[in-house]
Amino acid sequence: MAPNHAYDLVIRGGRVIDPESGRDEVADVGIRSGTIAAVGTIPEASGGGSIDAAGKIVCPGFVDIHAHGQSVAADWMQAFDGVTTALELEVGTLPVAAWYDGQRAAGRVLNYGASVGWIFARKAVKAGIAPDPALHPMEMMGQGAGDDGGWSSGVTSADELDRIRGMLADGLREGGIGVGIPHGYAPGAGVKEMTAVCEAAAQASVPTFTHIPFMSNTDPQSSEESYVRLIGYAAATGAHMHVCHLNSTSLHDIARCRELLMNAQARGLPITVEAYPYGTGSTVVSAAFFADPDFPARTGSAYDSIELIHNRHQMRDRSELLAIRQADPGALVAWHFLDLERNDRHRDLLDLSVLYPGGAIASDAMPWVEPDGSLYRGTEWPLPERLSSHPRSAGTFSKFLGDYHRGRGSIGLMEAIAKCTLIPARILEGCLPQMRRKARIQQGCEADIAVFDPETVAARASFTDMTAPAAGMEALLVGGMPVILGGVLDTQARPGRALRCGGRDDGR
Repeated sequence: MAPNHAYDLVIRGGRVIDPESGRDEVADVGIRSGTIAAVGTIPEASGGGSIDAAGKIVCPGFVDIHAHGQSVAADWMQAFDGVTTALELEVGTLPVAAWYDGQRAAGRVLNYGASVGWIFARKAVKAGIAPDPALHPMEMMGQGAGDDGGWSSGVTSADELDRIRGMLADGLREGGIGVGIPHGYAPGAGVKEMTAVCEAAAQASVPTFTHIPFMSNTDPQSSEESYVRLIGYAAATGAHMHVCHLNSTSLHDIARCRELLMNAQARGLPITVEAYPYGTGSTVVSAAFFADPDFPARTGSAYDSIELIHNRHQMRDRSELLAIRQADPGALVAWHFLDLERNDRHRDLLDLSVLYPGGAIASDAMPWVEPDGSLYRGTEWPLPERLSSHPRSAGTFSKFLGDYHRGRGSIGLMEAIAKCTLIPARILEGCLPQMRRKARIQQGCEADIAVFDPETVAARASFTDMTAPAAGMEALLVGGMPVILGGVLDTQARPGRALRCGGRDDGR
């Protein structure tokens, strides 16, 4: 064993959990040049720093494959949630290269990356809305709320589809991590278009990250129909279809949708799944499904289940929703699609998605917004209490560990950590070889590491206290650099690096 001074940092005496190898023992972890150099007993010696992890869990940093925050402030809140890699894959971005350039120039705390944004290509081709790299992806989602050019409701012509595919191909060449398909925001896109997009992804050997087109408990155009389509795309094209937030898109039909997906997986189809442990979703108010005249009957939700995040105003009726949508299409809203406080059946439905066998935990974390609804781009710490976001932006992984493992005993610690680390990493490894050196506590792997107290780890954010960081995170390392030590954030640390397909990254 190398002497202690051979390491830049040693994490001492923690309970080391590595889901891939099954390792679960008290051990030391030695780190050198951003890499795990040794795991085992490391003799005490002079030189190098150390972290006392006695009584704490030492595990891979969490890999969030559905993170819309994509800013320093969002990174800080997710760091306390144990996240070391935060990826924008469901919505994605365009132009891809310009987005990566902007993130690198600004500096990021966590490792970052994005898919190619199909919906932005569709807006550009059908509505002439050019993707603007100066805008946040969530701001671009709010553009063209009036369905300009039929970008949301219309079917593409053969020429339009060729142009969309050309933009997607450009984005993949620039390193986009698969194709983001938020189909629910452009439900007019038909089977021919989706088949062509999925074929393009399959030919490039990259996943799709899909928000299903319809969210409803009733036919036609039910959630169940949407999942049958998704399964069909996987079977017909060979595309890896990743299901975004199974919990929120299935609504009250989670049990049936889960059964369909598990049957498809049992037949060998390339389908993966994620969920988050909340019964409240969040999106932009301009989402097409809110404007459906039959929204209450089809979803089982009244209009007052939709509230503006920045001021907690609940919608009174459809006419008010449409007026707010017209005035501020990019405004973030929370949608309480399950009543977990008063309905045990709703709790059971959420559990079916969160505990999906082999499914990943992913936050769907939203950006932080000012009281006027504009996105926060500052770097104040603690985050100002005036800011708002969905609580999942601060506590998804901590809530999962605190509630499902410690609180209810619904899942063992090794399996719970795997759902936050190894499982999401493996979803990406086929197109992103860098992930094979993450999400593991093994010699030669990157030192993206979380150290947390298993007795106190918990989400603290709520809709009445949105900026409360999660509890229990004692230390967080990104590429071997401490972002959190002794529960204290280093606001100057910017160790995050880009992850891109095609073997491209920023290096360290």
